[in-house]
Amino acid sequence: MPGKNNQKRARAQLKGRQPDDAALAEVRALIGLSQGGGYRRDLLIEYLHQLNDHFRALFERHLVALAADMRIPMAEVFEVASFYHHFEIIKDDVTPARLTVRVCESLSCQLAGAEALLEKLPALLGAEVRVVPAPCIGRCEQAPAALVGDSSIGHASVAGLAEAVNLKLENAKPLPLAAKPVAMATYRQAGGYALAAAIQRGERDAESVISALEHAGLRGLGGAGFPAGRKWRIVRGFSAPRFMAVNIDEGEPGTFKDRHYLERDPHRFLEGLLIAAQVVGCEAVYIYLRDEYPECHTVLRQAIADLQADPPFPLPHIELRRGAGAYICGEESAMIESIEGKRGEPRLRPPYIAETGLFGRPTLEHNFETLYWVRQILEQGPEWFASHGRHGRKGLRSYSVSGRVKNPGVKLAPAGITLRELVNEYCGGMAEGHELYAYLPGGASGGILPERLADVPLDFDTLQPHGCFIGSAAVIVLGHQDKARDAALSMMRFFADESCGQCTPCRVGTAKAAELMQAEQWDHTTLEDLGTVMIDASICGLGQAAPNPIRCVQKYFPNEVGALSEGQNGAQSGGSLGGRS
Repeated sequence: MPGKNNQKRARAQLKGRQPDDAALAEVRALIGLSQGGGYRRDLLIEYLHQLNDHFRALFERHLVALAADMRIPMAEVFEVASFYHHFEIIKDDVTPARLTVRVCESLSCQLAGAEALLEKLPALLGAEVRVVPAPCIGRCEQAPAALVGDSSIGHASVAGLAEAVNLKLENAKPLPLAAKPVAMATYRQAGGYALAAAIQRGERDAESVISALEHAGLRGLGGAGFPAGRKWRIVRGFSAPRFMAVNIDEGEPGTFKDRHYLERDPHRFLEGLLIAAQVVGCEAVYIYLRDEYPECHTVLRQAIADLQADPPFPLPHIELRRGAGAYICGEESAMIESIEGKRGEPRLRPPYIAETGLFGRPTLEHNFETLYWVRQILEQGPEWFASHGRHGRKGLRSYSVSGRVKNPGVKLAPAGITLRELVNEYCGGMAEGHELYAYLPGGASGGILPERLADVPLDFDTLQPHGCFIGSAAVIVLGHQDKARDAALSMMRFFADESCGQCTPCRVGTAKAAELMQAEQWDHTTLEDLGTVMIDASICGLGQAAPNPIRCVQKYFPNEVGALSEGQNGAQSGGSLGGRS
């Protein structure tokens, strides 16, 4: 009406369920903030971790209080909390378990007897302990593996896990880490951070550094394989401010190389990170480390604190962020969404994150191992790195080898080595009583190849003609007592569990494929239709790569699933989990 002020008044409180004073006090006391001051929207997942760790679950009353204090809708907090596997939302009148035990059920751990652990542990440990199956926890060389609270247990047995549970219930401290990381003082005494300091002083210009990486042929070692030097050049070309995001969410079943190096030499990685940040001009760095690596969080937090307490030169802003159990966050744009405190759902592209990434700014995204090699390549020269290799390939690769081999583990070997050479020369041969039958060259999404193709070079671009790819070099070896179809079903169940659910082809396709693959005789026509739709229409590499194991089994192991009908050939390659660089 004329003359009437129709301007909306600000709400005194958000709509919906209102927080009670006790819950508000508990949230504020734990997070250390007073009402209306200091909350950051991008730290929502960190706040949820604090609540989940302290109260052993996320009570609804605390989520309501957190939403009210952060001045965001309660639905927004719930949708983020419910997205991640490691957050358990419970009613206010429910008593949470005193401890959670996560038993890995990925392929390597399945081969080592994880199923028996999952069957026996609940009755043995009692109602106070929650036992849940978990996707790969990155200790495949120690299969079967489990997480007892915030402590990793390798070569797990029923008796060993029961003992670990009792120790944790008596003493909440993490169990000691087996590997002892290099301390900063020791690292610096051996010349550590000298190269980064020289670059900071201008003694080596950005162009010479980028050229060295290009000549070395260093590519993204998280799976995507994008040339590192070219990536630095692209991001450097966009206007400031620029950010950097480091991906240590190696959730691909069979992958554990980043964890292996981080537990031993965190400062070599941090120096590579600082060199990249200086050359590209990144004013802030966000490190995203998966929640399944609790010991690595301790190691990296301490290394960053030591570096900040005695910096060799002015440092960029560095934040360590904690994942919450979502494989999809290894995809670069999903990781960025998670760092921003959201559900880890991949973004539609373009724009690419090099131009519009973290908080809308140009972002350099890298995998841990790619940065780990930067210092050594620059010190010893690109020729040193490129001089390694076999069968016409160049460089070094860290192969995470697990399964039916005598000595599993991270094997630093020439790029282009074959599976047969890798097993015989680096793994001590096949495990006792097992003959080579098949292998997965690149984890869950990299496909499955038979023994007769064990002499194909393992490197970028060499496996695509066979319907596979190297990815992060997660090599899982199968013996003659195993079945490729069982491995493929395990991978598809993993994809179905880890699909973010954003797009229908992946969400529905992976679940339907896993259901069909349980039949003795596969319905090849329907599986082919599902695979085509997933590859063509999925938003990101998870759905695009999910059909690879199916098609490999159809092509190379038809006796296990029944013959294909005329016109079907299988084994067509989908994409890698894009952005695992």
